[in-house]
Amino acid sequence: MAIALLPLAASCFPLSSSNSSIPFTLASPDRSTSSSENSATLNTAQATEQDIWTQMRQGTGYAVLLRHAQTVPGTGDPPGFRLDDCSTQRNLSAAGRDQAVRIGRVFRDRNIPITQVLSSQYCRCLETAKLLDLGAVQPSPMLNSIFEDRTTATQQTQQVRQQILNHRNTPGVIIMVSHFANISELSSIGLQSGGAVVMRANQQGELKVVGQIQRDGNG
Repeated sequence: MAIALLPLAASCFPLSSSNSSIPFTLASPDRSTSSSENSATLNTAQATEQDIWTQMRQGTGYAVLLRHAQTVPGTGDPPGFRLDDCSTQRNLSAAGRDQAVRIGRVFRDRNIPITQVLSSQYCRCLETAKLLDLGAVQPSPMLNSIFEDRTTATQQTQQVRQQILNHRNTPGVIIMVSHFANISELSSIGLQSGGAVVMRANQQGELKVVGQIQRDGNG
């Protein structure tokens, strides 16, 4: 498995490389939301892969919304699943566990300062967050899946949005491990398992998608 940092098109680099110079196209910002919106709008600009890692390493206010790693086959969760019982849920596959470890290694290899690791309470997200090995994991209901029950989707999305806004003057990066539907609701971007959206808030209360971290199709 390799991952790439990109807004729209992939340029992959090896996980073992901590100083990759492979270029990529970065929308900076490529999507932004005002304080009255939950989803993002698109603008484009050019940057390099090294730029975005440097920005996350040295800047303030960055949040990485990571979709949980690969799971066993299936969609959603079995009927009657319980958050407090992993045996009732759809969980990570062996490949997904390996994927989560590798993603965490990418951030450590690039010396990205992680200030907080938040996770959905679903077992596949909690396990992903723990296997990243980027710090203590804090379960966060606002990141729980909205795929099967959208009654709290707007509220949860606004809570995540506010979390990022509150972080806008803080050095370091927040990792938020969540689900396809949740991340798409906020960013208008659909991710593969193990993919992520890098977001940042500005002083005007806008959220901006500054790039994507996406695995390739090999695992």
